[in-house]
Amino acid sequence: MGVTAMLMLPLLLLGISGLLFIYQEVSRLWSKSAVQNKVVVITDAISGLGKECARVFHAGGARLVLCGKNWERLEILYDALISVADPSKTFTPKLVLLDLADISCVPDVAKEVLDCYGCVDILINNASMKIKGPAHKISLEFDKKIMDANYFGPITLTKALLPDMISRRTGQIVLVNNIQGKLGIPFRTAYAASKHAALGFFDCLRAEVEEYNVVVSTVSPTFIRSYRIDPGQGNWEASLWKFFFRKLTYGVHPVDVAEEVMRTVRRKKQEVFMANPIPKAAVYIRTFFPEFFFAVVACGVKEKLNVPEEG
Repeated sequence: MGVTAMLMLPLLLLGISGLLFIYQEVSRLWSKSAVQNKVVVITDAISGLGKECARVFHAGGARLVLCGKNWERLEILYDALISVADPSKTFTPKLVLLDLADISCVPDVAKEVLDCYGCVDILINNASMKIKGPAHKISLEFDKKIMDANYFGPITLTKALLPDMISRRTGQIVLVNNIQGKLGIPFRTAYAASKHAALGFFDCLRAEVEEYNVVVSTVSPTFIRSYRIDPGQGNWEASLWKFFFRKLTYGVHPVDVAEEVMRTVRRKKQEVFMANPIPKAAVYIRTFFPEFFFAVVACGVKEKLNVPEEG
């Protein structure tokens, strides 16, 4: 009996691994079929996440409209996509110059986007601008610039493309947001405010357009880390703040976020929160135990102010 059990265990593990592999492959193929021939607009396509979204959706047979504020980098992305693509299964991407921080140009760009294929099936709002520093040292002018890039830019483009979706009674809008749309972290006042505003807008919009069969989705990772930087183990002191909040810096890779965006589109999910248990616990504690949460944050600020800045 013991020998039989020992033989069964590897076979059971092998069987489970096989089933997981089959599930992943079926899910991947299903995701591709969900976007095949769909017109997909990706803002800030030249960022790390934008490039990965472009790669995933292009491989899935989507008709891409890639937006970015640097034409040379857009062309580099274009060349990278078509160099590895099968022309019989993919469409040649369209390139559109767009800087969402310049609100005045967005309506004209939206018209250019619609002219590419005559409609938009999926809009992925990916553009974002970051700033870190004490609130009193960041100028109001820069606060406005952050709001333009992270809030007014995406909603202006969304409002320009939304009537087409409503008239056709189909479409999906995806906002790539951040954990700071749910809770604020010290020294990121302008960034957190813009992310809160964007999340609030798209949460309201979701209910407004449901009757038109337009899906609004939000994907919120902790943060999207660089290709070249992995979270180190660190040598942190044993303080509650450092254990609780430094874990928020364990971001997710652009590839993982792009694949989650694809799954969100396929499944038409309304909200996705990509985080390990520590950030999820932080959101929970902020909601149900706000005084404790604020006390932990305040301890972190005091520690930060007592440590000389490097460089």
